[in-house]
Amino acid sequence: MIKRIVKLTIKEEEVSYYIETFHHNKKAIIAFEGCQHVESWQAISPKNVFFTYSFWDSEEALNAYRNSEFFKGVWAALKPKFSAKAEAWSVNVLEEKIQVKS
Repeated sequence: MIKRIVKLTIKEEEVSYYIETFHHNKKAIIAFEGCQHVESWQAISPKNVFFTYSFWDSEEALNAYRNSEFFKGVWAALKPKFSAKAEAWSVNVLEEKIQVKS
């Protein structure tokens, strides 16, 4: 499983646009094959920084989403709203069942 965090710094006057865009597209993102979860939250300070957090079945699923026409369209619409370059971190997490011995 891939866990991905993206830090987005939005121009202050564009914060409402970002929030509306994310909520409008959230269901479509989750509908992509391999997406398990996606959410966004706003930093306490400064208020124009947002983080997205998503879980993907595999790096291939994440890359398929990132190479999709849907993502390219949303990214093209959002990119001019940024006041700093986006930062992203991905972690490949091995899934293991943990057994508790009593």
